[in-house]
Amino acid sequence: MRSSSPLPRMSRRGRVTIGVLVGVFVLFTLLGWGVQAWTDWLWFSEVDYTAVFRGVLVTRLLLFLAAALAMAAIVGGNLWLAQRLRPRIRPHSPEQATLERYRMLLGPRLGLWIAAAAAIVGLFAGLSAQSRWNQWLLFLHGGNFGVQDPEFGVDVGFYVFQLPFWRFLLGLGFTAVVLALIGALAVHYLFGGVRLQGVGDRMSNAARAHLSTLVAVFVLLKAVAYVLDRRAMLLEYNDGVGVYGAGYADINALLPAKEILAYISVVVAIAIIIFSNAWMRNLVWPGISLALLGVSAVAIGGIYPWAVQTFEVKPSARDKEAPYIERSIQATRASFGLENAETSAYAASNLNPPESLATDTSVISNVRLLDPQLVSETYTQLQQVRGFYDFGPKLDIDRYTVDGETQDYVVGVREINYGELTAQQSNWINRHTVYTHGYGLVAAPANRVVCGGQPFFISGFLGERSQSCASPADQIPASQPRIYYGERMDDGDYAIVGKPNPDANPAEFDRPAGESGEGRESYYTYTGSGGVDVGSFSRRLLYAIKEQEANFLLSEAVNENSKLLYVRNPRDRVEKVAPFLTLDGDPYPAVVDGRVQWIVDGYTTSATYPYAERVNLQQETTDELTGRGTIQLARENVNYIRNSVKATVDAYDGTVTLYEFDENDPVLKAWNKAFGGDLIKPRAEIPPALVEHFRYPADLFKVQRNLLTRFHVTAPGDFYSGQDFWQVPNVPDAPDSGVKQPPYYLYTQFPGQEGPRFQLTSAVTPNGRQNLAALISGSYEDGKPTLQVLELPDQTAISGPVQVHQRMTNTNATIRQQLNLLSSNQAQVQYGNLLSLPVGDGMLYVEPVYVKSNQQDAFPLLQKVLMSYGDGGSYVVLADNVADGIKQLVEQGKQAAAGNPPPPPPVEGEEPPVEGEEPPTTPSPTPPAPLAPVELSAAADQVRAAITEVRAAQASGDFERYGRALKALDDALTAFQQAQGADAGGGNGAPASPSPTG
Repeated sequence: MRSSSPLPRMSRRGRVTIGVLVGVFVLFTLLGWGVQAWTDWLWFSEVDYTAVFRGVLVTRLLLFLAAALAMAAIVGGNLWLAQRLRPRIRPHSPEQATLERYRMLLGPRLGLWIAAAAAIVGLFAGLSAQSRWNQWLLFLHGGNFGVQDPEFGVDVGFYVFQLPFWRFLLGLGFTAVVLALIGALAVHYLFGGVRLQGVGDRMSNAARAHLSTLVAVFVLLKAVAYVLDRRAMLLEYNDGVGVYGAGYADINALLPAKEILAYISVVVAIAIIIFSNAWMRNLVWPGISLALLGVSAVAIGGIYPWAVQTFEVKPSARDKEAPYIERSIQATRASFGLENAETSAYAASNLNPPESLATDTSVISNVRLLDPQLVSETYTQLQQVRGFYDFGPKLDIDRYTVDGETQDYVVGVREINYGELTAQQSNWINRHTVYTHGYGLVAAPANRVVCGGQPFFISGFLGERSQSCASPADQIPASQPRIYYGERMDDGDYAIVGKPNPDANPAEFDRPAGESGEGRESYYTYTGSGGVDVGSFSRRLLYAIKEQEANFLLSEAVNENSKLLYVRNPRDRVEKVAPFLTLDGDPYPAVVDGRVQWIVDGYTTSATYPYAERVNLQQETTDELTGRGTIQLARENVNYIRNSVKATVDAYDGTVTLYEFDENDPVLKAWNKAFGGDLIKPRAEIPPALVEHFRYPADLFKVQRNLLTRFHVTAPGDFYSGQDFWQVPNVPDAPDSGVKQPPYYLYTQFPGQEGPRFQLTSAVTPNGRQNLAALISGSYEDGKPTLQVLELPDQTAISGPVQVHQRMTNTNATIRQQLNLLSSNQAQVQYGNLLSLPVGDGMLYVEPVYVKSNQQDAFPLLQKVLMSYGDGGSYVVLADNVADGIKQLVEQGKQAAAGNPPPPPPVEGEEPPVEGEEPPTTPSPTPPAPLAPVELSAAADQVRAAITEVRAAQASGDFERYGRALKALDDALTAFQQAQGADAGGGNGAPASPSPTG
């Protein structure tokens, strides 16, 4: 009999080898899990958020065990029952003879095989369930929203907190029944309870009762699914009108159909039990019942709703769908915080620059010229001192009150960029124990440049600084300027700090010292409370395994007083302590009470708010800045979002604090309750100095702005036609790229506001057109978020951002010539933020113009400012600064008021017309005498000399000299143009230009 065994037996050595390999694999897997769990516990203990670690871990373990045991019990129990119900006597047939060899193989260890199958199924079920820990916690701790859905009158809390977990349990139940049915059928077939050949019944009574009961349970679960589907219909997409939520056909046809199908399912389940076991004891009538259920599902749940949609709704969709469109509009505006948006009409009827522009103090004086994306290179080159310092690809905008004046500042943190360390600096000792931190928050007023286009730095200084190009004193002082936690730090950039005894020399590079920042270095020892103690041998061994680095055990740099700082990116740090939050992609630094704090906006989200529009966060928040200092959000579909949490991370010791910002958010209340009730600090405990630096979060604003392009229309009929929809314009200087223009922060005052606010602003245009439709801004008023929409008339002549940029740079020949002079083989022109500012009952556009040399390590310098007023094309100037541009625009407005068309912008060096003097409308009949060729040649020599000086200044690295050289070159070019014009008899030395409106 042994030789007839279907499978050969494995040798003892083979079994031992396999056992050892499996044991080693399990050991290392468990070791890895153990090390990760232990180090996570130590990290959460450091930041004092062990409640999160413990709560998530315990919840996941309990869900894993519950789902695994339940699934294993259901599947394993049915397999065991199937073999217990096997027939005592099996008829002789070729089929049974073939199955005998498998029965001989499985029979002696059948219990083991059943246990193994149940364990595998339970393992996968447990892994699936433990990933739903967030749904379970909300299910357990969620409350009411105080808002009822418009169809069933059920509180929205049911959809947000309970429905997702119920649907998961239902899916788990379907999976368990299907696997149990398949497994039981296989066992019954293996042991003769189900036969495909031979005479007599194909199925024993026991097998029929067992399998039919499982089928009946499946049908009962389908009845439950129909009941839940009735509620879930309010979350589905309505293709007919392009909104979410049940429409006319759903409510009037599909909804009653699902109710009928639920009752039919219950009847069919009962019929299966009765016909299979209690009455006829065959499968004909149960099969007929299942077939009727399938036909009913197709006819009642499919054909009938389709007929209603096709023949009743489509011919008059505007009227039929109107109530349901209104539901979607109201739900979307409520779930995304749009219902309180203040919409006001702004005629922008003044197309001529008014004289009030010259005296305006609420808008003009605060015009932001520094572009955070462009001047990042400038900050890095002028403020880094050492090559490993870095400010990142994009700076941030914040506001400060300096000398009693509040305005916006471009701020950046001087961090260590580990990717810029040299090969010698990158060894393990230097990378992790010497270069441990950055130094200082560098700020410059956003509306001021000096020294040939450089920012005017007022804080965060290192070494010497030019007194004419920077503030003589630090105007935003930080008592602790060292940066141990920052955006430039990745997962592997951990730091080991602490010295063995008080008398030991500091080992951490702090900052350059000495007269020139060279020759002497300042060193420092970390004294903060943050960091995990790694002084003991067990801790060093633990982190040596975690980081796979033997130097934790071998290096003398790790001593009994050492601390390990890791997870140093502020966004990653908040995400780890609050995994239930969706975080904004642009954390920003601020000096609060003398300490540098990273501020991170946290959102609570949901995807199950009935009738609300569902959007993809990644898609809605992607624009020109994504990936350039702004982190791309995950592909998360949501239809509810609130900026419920303001989180801070101390840049020195890494302290993480979560503050409640939205006191009425039910989702945040549920999460706080799930982790003990004191995880989030109440809003009343937010320090006033911190509140002053809160800003409207960018990603939330992008989502709201994009939704407002459609949902500013509140009339269902108008929404259905879509004629009043808007769109977000593309980047003005690259409209063909398809990349959206980012919103921009401004400290300014818009119409209807009582004073200047720090607000996030974006322009929108009509759908499919380029003229301006509205300005949308988000700000905080009395600590509450406020959205304001300035809506222009439908047939406005005001140009949108793309049109304005094209008209300012292309249609005016004089300006185009000057821009061409700025750009050459040696330099390139870069355009900053195009700002759309409502002022003087019209629209003012401001666009900074930067020039960047093509030489290595060059950086952009602000050289000119493009400005336009009115419709974007009639009045355009290219000025040295905002004040000069306003003067030129006002002068053009005066000439237009006097009946003269707006002239082209004056060439630099020309004196503007005297106020009150009527400008000539025709060229002077007696042009000035042309210059002699000798004078023209002298002007050309002056240009060549200026170019030589510019190159010399660039090579010297003296930026003040470089700025003077650029100014001299500009004057020389102007003189040369005048000389050319005079020599040709041009009269005023400026090339003729057609009227911009021609």
